Amino acid sequence: MVDSCRDCRSCNEGLEQYCDNRKVTWTYGSPDRHTGGVTYGGYSSTIVVDEHFVARVPANLDLAAAAPLLCAGITTYSPLRHWNAGPGVHVGIVGLGGLGHMGVKLAHAMGAHVTVFTTSPGKRDDALRMGADDVIITSAAGRWRVGAPIDVIIDTVALSHDLNPYLATLNRDGAHVLVGLPPTPHPAVQANRLTSKRRSLAGSGIGGMRETQEMLDFCGTHGIVCDIEMIRIQQINEAYERMLKSDVKYRFVIDMASLKE
Repeated sequence: MVDSCRDCRSCNEGLEQYCDNRKVTWTYGSPDRHTGGVTYGGYSSTIVVDEHFVARVPANLDLAAAAPLLCAGITTYSPLRHWNAGPGVHVGIVGLGGLGHMGVKLAHAMGAHVTVFTTSPGKRDDALRMGADDVIITSAAGRWRVGAPIDVIIDTVALSHDLNPYLATLNRDGAHVLVGLPPTPHPAVQANRLTSKRRSLAGSGIGGMRETQEMLDFCGTHGIVCDIEMIRIQQINEAYERMLKSDVKYRFVIDMASLKE
């Protein structure tokens, strides 16, 4: 985001992404309140932003690999912080993709016990390399064995799927937090999955500017960046088709110098 009203309760609390007056200007595809145009964000050769919405990337992080931290990094960092991920907390990450792989790295660095849920057996080794303690292949038959109950699940999957099996793995007062945005609704949730253990089904967006800087500093301290594949801008359509097939590990980053080719 590059702007908000900066005068409501959420903005004053450093939660500009939840601006109560609905005046958040997203980095791309948003009406620009100052120019009357539309923001073009990361697909622009230049961008003008108020200093309040500028974040500092730690010097020890590779810029290309750090770029998606401003999307995948903060999208997973914010709910992990809000639900107190850390030592003694069991975190579940659903999906090992562009968002999920950052959730694993961050939760591990916070000191949490991390269980990854994935439909892809081929991602098991990657999950363990990134810091997962356990990996559950959800496409396998049989009941999932998660060991200790999970305290918070960060669900990064952007396709409709049954939430009930995941809710069943939660501890008392556990939370299943949606950060993926499927195009169609999830199947119905069984009420007793929530009431039996006072569980919560929740959602989370990105983070405010204060928390975004906190996330970047945390990543700088722990040497955390995204796993990326650099592409030229001329490859964008090919990359999009590959993304639809989950053929990327784990984020595409456009080399903007290729605009001059």
